[in-house]
Amino acid sequence: MSKEKTMHELAKEFPDKSYRELERYRDADRQEEAAQIPMTESQKSQEELEPIKKGVCVTGALRKARDPVLSRVKELEVALANALAVNESHQKLNGKLQERLTEVEEENKKMHDHLSTKIEGARKAGL
Repeated sequence: MSKEKTMHELAKEFPDKSYRELERYRDADRQEEAAQIPMTESQKSQEELEPIKKGVCVTGALRKARDPVLSRVKELEVALANALAVNESHQKLNGKLQERLTEVEEENKKMHDHLSTKIEGARKAGL
């Protein structure tokens, strides 16, 4: 029986593969090894009483049922990433607008002070 490779060893061997692909690779090795193991006497008698349907896998059916959920989760993750990018962009724009607003308020205050000084001077001059 060959030593089963760990996920770390597989990741070193196939650095371009995703974790999910490495899991599939490892599972394929396990299934191949399981196919080579002969059936026990109890399995044979069970086979006679209730034949085991080949190719039917409960976990496989669950995985198929889970796949649409996972794809929806991926769609939502993409939508969230887009929303976060838009949010960041809006925050930058808001920051620039806030700076400009502060500048305009300061200019307005200077103009007000200047005009107040001119008006006060005109009043003192008798106008």
